[in-house]
Amino acid sequence: MPIWLKRSRDMQERAAADREVRAAVEAMLGDIEVRGDAAVRELSARFDRWDREDFRLSGEEIDECMSQLTDQDLADIEFAQTQVRNFAQRQRETMLDLEVETLPGVTLGHRHVPINAVGCYVPGGKYPLLASAHMSVITAKVAGCARVITCAPPFNGRPAPAIVAAQAMAGADEIYVLGGIQAIGAMALGTESIEPVDMLVGPGNAFVAEAKRQLYGRVGIDLFAGPTETLVIADETVDGEICATDLLGQAEHGPTSPAILLTNSEKLARDTMAEIERLLAILPTADIARKSWADYGEVILCESHEEMLAEADRIASEHVQVMTDRDMWFRDNMTNYGALFLGPRTNVAYGDKVIGTNHTLPTMKAARYTGGLWVGKFMKTCTWQTVTTDAASAAIGEYGSRLSMLEGFVGHAEQANIRVRRYGGRNVPYGAAVARGAQAAE
Repeated sequence: MPIWLKRSRDMQERAAADREVRAAVEAMLGDIEVRGDAAVRELSARFDRWDREDFRLSGEEIDECMSQLTDQDLADIEFAQTQVRNFAQRQRETMLDLEVETLPGVTLGHRHVPINAVGCYVPGGKYPLLASAHMSVITAKVAGCARVITCAPPFNGRPAPAIVAAQAMAGADEIYVLGGIQAIGAMALGTESIEPVDMLVGPGNAFVAEAKRQLYGRVGIDLFAGPTETLVIADETVDGEICATDLLGQAEHGPTSPAILLTNSEKLARDTMAEIERLLAILPTADIARKSWADYGEVILCESHEEMLAEADRIASEHVQVMTDRDMWFRDNMTNYGALFLGPRTNVAYGDKVIGTNHTLPTMKAARYTGGLWVGKFMKTCTWQTVTTDAASAAIGEYGSRLSMLEGFVGHAEQANIRVRRYGGRNVPYGAAVARGAQAAE
């Protein structure tokens, strides 16, 4: 039975906070839908202290932002984007169109059709998270989406040069300096100056996540996302310093980011907790990481690797760092996770920033039923069918007629019956099921 050496904040407190967020988001989205650009401008001025005539950046403004980065900055962004693009292209190559003759004269198939217009949100309130531009824009472009627009909030009162550069280099067709609910609402609902999109993607704070949730159905979304989560599964093959470093590296995302250690070693558990306190004394982002660890950090002690596996699947974390004597066993047996980071030589930050896998991943236990953002999320798998012979149409029609009548759908049955009459030459009374062994008309 697992033992909690440290527990996170009470779930009832979280639920109360969620209710407040839901109400605020609903009101603001309603205002955007009614008043369009005027509402967006007011919200931007209120929350980001940012107002201008047109929130879309011009080509000259984009060039100016890029000129503020060094050659090394641009080369590093290009390297990361190349990794993301290469992996997305390999994923796309696995998605094959299908065409198969299932019966003589009956051919079925599917095509992978790109979504036409995608809106990508790039967070940038506390930190300029340029990596989110790579993950969303590049992946959508590899999928073949015709229009990909981006929104990112201002940083320190102006467009964040690194984010703008990343958006432009990734191939965004329109770049807007807008953050929060106003960005999500403008992209999904459309305004006088922003054409609406068909799908929203990208991580964000609780308000962004709730806005996407409320808009789901009117537009598609990548997934329901909450604060960044990390789970470290470790045994005595590693030490407390590396575990603490990997936990705090994700806790610095925000004050509500869960960071959990799952181990079968009490010594490692206590060493890790001690190392966390030591590192918090020197970590420049300790103000955020300390609150996150205090309120949402957990340390769970298990009896065995098997129990750790069961607990990991129960937790269903976004990021799972595995550092044990059987890393690939966890890979082969875990079922609920956003992304795995196997062995001490890799880590979540590699996935977040540079290695090539996508960092937009399921949170809040959504890993039980979905994976993260990938090229396939930007595509619709659409089926098609054709019947090319009279005999095949009549044969399928006989079954379709009887099955439709079994459900009471006479109109459906007639769609089959008319083809049995025309292509099979059979006498079928109107509104009746085709009899088995019916004879062709004389």
